[in-house]
Amino acid sequence: MDQILTPEVLDITLAYMEGLNCPRSLMVSLLIKDGNWSELFTMKAHITDYSCDEDYYRAVCATDFLRKLDVRVPGIDPAGEALRKWRLAEEECFWANRRINEVLDFGTLNGSIVSSLMLEFFKSLRKNFTKLVGDSPPVIYDGAFGPGATVSDNSLRTTLPDKMSTIPSLTTSAIYHLFPWSETKWGAASAARGDVPKVVRGNEYFTVPKTALTHRSCGKEPSLNAFYQRGLGLVMKGRLKRQGIDLELGKDIHQELARKASIDGSFSTIDLTSASDTLCTALVRACAPHGWFNHLNALRSPCTKVDGKWVKLEKFSSMGNGYTFELETAVFTAICMTVSPGLKPGKDLFVFGDDIIVPTSEASVIINALKFCGFALNRDKTFLTGPFRESCGGDFWEGQAVRPYYLKELPYEPQHFISLANGIKRVLLAFGDDHRLASGLRTAWFRTLDQLPTVVRKCRGPKELGDLVIHDVEEKWTIRWRANCIRYVKVYRPALYRKVRFSIFDPDVQFAAALYGVVLNPQPIYAQDQLISDKKWLVPRDGVLGYKVGWVPFS
Repeated sequence: MDQILTPEVLDITLAYMEGLNCPRSLMVSLLIKDGNWSELFTMKAHITDYSCDEDYYRAVCATDFLRKLDVRVPGIDPAGEALRKWRLAEEECFWANRRINEVLDFGTLNGSIVSSLMLEFFKSLRKNFTKLVGDSPPVIYDGAFGPGATVSDNSLRTTLPDKMSTIPSLTTSAIYHLFPWSETKWGAASAARGDVPKVVRGNEYFTVPKTALTHRSCGKEPSLNAFYQRGLGLVMKGRLKRQGIDLELGKDIHQELARKASIDGSFSTIDLTSASDTLCTALVRACAPHGWFNHLNALRSPCTKVDGKWVKLEKFSSMGNGYTFELETAVFTAICMTVSPGLKPGKDLFVFGDDIIVPTSEASVIINALKFCGFALNRDKTFLTGPFRESCGGDFWEGQAVRPYYLKELPYEPQHFISLANGIKRVLLAFGDDHRLASGLRTAWFRTLDQLPTVVRKCRGPKELGDLVIHDVEEKWTIRWRANCIRYVKVYRPALYRKVRFSIFDPDVQFAAALYGVVLNPQPIYAQDQLISDKKWLVPRDGVLGYKVGWVPFS
């Protein structure tokens, strides 16, 4: 088979595998040399196959190094695999809707009368959901713009003024949101242009890279729906925080809990497969009181356009919907509280999207409840016993961090090789600078640095500066002191941006954008020390076009 790696990356990868020095890294090297990518990308490192943290870490670093690489591999169709999983999730939602609706509407399951315990479950489920987020959202709540594309806005034009300059789109069920929207400055700017909002049937299917085997399914929402979806999500987020579920700090909290649980086993970490795609409509109807359900249902997309055809959705909301993350957090928290009434959010119950942490003694009954509600356990990321726990991107074996480094794109510019060098450096230092793993991986690290120009290779600094610098010991930093006694570190930083000139937008949009808090980047132009232009610019998402060596303060 063809070689998908560039010669430079191939050399670094083989050196990395040699430095890991384990049976799995030897196997990976052989598969790479043979071009056997399908077998390489389907391999997994299972916790149960290893007896200690170091053996597992070496193996998983070798196995997963290229797993998330965004490349085209002959014989592998990641977009097709994503669509297959999306359709399978819709089928699962169909059966879950049928099952839950039968219980709610008729008190039966497969034609037989259900037990009072099941009816009590759904009654308590709604009570707990209400306890978390209240009876209903406010009568009036602000919308909010998200960063992504919508039905009205393509991915290259997602700045806030861009979104306020296109014809708004919405579903029929969201028509009542036209009234509060018409009183916003966005609505006023649209009316001044004479734009008439466009009614669409739902969202549009698309995918984003996830792994070399499969992409992630998402939906581009109608722009007006997305605006109020995000506003509703922020309302839910604030109410969850008051009940102990802090989504702003959730990732750090979950990682620390996973680390501790890997030592004492007190908590289990639970992860679900395609959680948002298997959150069926009937379950949200069972959880949410009418005040919440009416708002959520009015703003969701009832259909998705896939390959030019409209598909009526069995799921409630997809990735891309502005409130999906907060809604699934509330639903999963409510399920846990219902089957284990003694659990208190923020004390012994923690939920962050589909990452769930519960006491080990309660894990089995919670998993059974999740399965009944239509969710499938991700067995590769769920850990109930043993020395390993994983949550929110943190992997721990008896307290030792064992998260591998993933190469997500082929490096071809200095900033890419800096990021790769720092990733290898993190693995290199996982067990300490004097560990044998560190000495084994130094060759791969130096091979990566060899791809950098000499001037960029001198940009060494602390990890706090991220990938602006090559992470190294302080003696290797290139620094200078300024008159204000602040230490500056030499970095390789963004310097050229894709710019959107603010003056191209009509005055109503400019005024509305200012009220929504748009931050402009001034670009002063001088001639003979005289300011001749002070145009204002916006930098869109992923707008960096070039880098240069510079200095940033770090004291």
